Amino acid sequence: MTPPLHIAVVTETFPPEVNGVAMTLGRMVQGLLARGHRVSLTRPRQHAGDAPPVAPGLTTTLVRGLPIPGYAGLKFGLRAPRLLRRQWRADPPDVVQVVTEGPLGSSAIAAARELGIPVVSEFHTNFHSYSRHYGLAWLEDLIAEHLQRLHNRSRMTLVPSRRLGLDLQRRGYRNLRVVARGVDTALFNPARRSAALRAAWQVGDQDLVVAHVGRLAPEKNLPLVLGSFAAIRRHAPTSRLLLVGDGPARARLLRDHPDFIHAGMRHGEDLAAHYASADLFLFPSMTDTWGNVTLEALASGLPVVAYRMAAAAELIRHGDNGMLAEPGASDQFVRAALDLVTRPGARHRAAAAAPRSVAALDWERIHEQLLAALREAIARPMSPPAGEAAYRCIAEP
Repeated sequence: MTPPLHIAVVTETFPPEVNGVAMTLGRMVQGLLARGHRVSLTRPRQHAGDAPPVAPGLTTTLVRGLPIPGYAGLKFGLRAPRLLRRQWRADPPDVVQVVTEGPLGSSAIAAARELGIPVVSEFHTNFHSYSRHYGLAWLEDLIAEHLQRLHNRSRMTLVPSRRLGLDLQRRGYRNLRVVARGVDTALFNPARRSAALRAAWQVGDQDLVVAHVGRLAPEKNLPLVLGSFAAIRRHAPTSRLLLVGDGPARARLLRDHPDFIHAGMRHGEDLAAHYASADLFLFPSMTDTWGNVTLEALASGLPVVAYRMAAAAELIRHGDNGMLAEPGASDQFVRAALDLVTRPGARHRAAAAAPRSVAALDWERIHEQLLAALREAIARPMSPPAGEAAYRCIAEP
């Protein structure tokens, strides 16, 4: 029987914060603790009343942080190399898992390498692509170079899909390993559909509710959501657009489109009911490396229209459980959405196929993938060869 591990996790974000990285990491930590492993978590203090979660096997250290521009209520951690070295000398972890690439994560990689502790990093977010949406396109190449250097200093970089891994490999990333993402099919499923909720939205049984769940921000390509819905409503005039989430674009959307269903932030069973009570899901983002909302929508019985990227490229079978458009082809995206609305029976067949397409993505299997990757990183030499080994890691399921 393999001994339990002590895993030092360094991250900018963790539940109860609401974003894909926090949700995924929270699930991963739960899985590690449930298997008897010990987790030492280091993250920024987000606000004055920030209270670390209490759980057997989990210890939390809060460090100083600064607000992230455009992300209200979320801070990035400042460098803390002395603190990390002191903690890890006193209680050495078997492996350091760096989840986010800010100053805190960068200092964690440096401290771990200095102490000879194996480091695993994770690639969650295309931060270099975000810059163009906030008037900082001139930073894109610099950020991309920083991310590559940072990840190549770890023994292994975890990516959510083989497609992303191959793309990063072409850009010079080494030692990549696929660890997929799961979905809670007990929470997100068609049985959560609520007649009472639809009545509160003032929609009838035959009215179409088109949903978008996620951060309401420029990087999510919201103009294409609006354009696609406008095209849908020309064919189905009683359709309504459901927006679940918050962000810098919400105030303008509320002002310009009071007829939309503005649900704001939703959580748990309430969020699941919002998914299942809709009829079609639009996800035109080109910056997400995975997109947990794609899995949640499919599990809830919603056909998904998305670009052939991230989770959609892995999970959507074009014409079966949803529709795909080639990345950046906005006209093709709109036509794909219209196809599901106008082709007789297409949306209902896709809705029936959607939950089946993610039924096998339970978190227990994902937790075992993560543990296998961590143990592999621990067993590796400090600087493994980059060529064949890097490709082998991507190719593994």
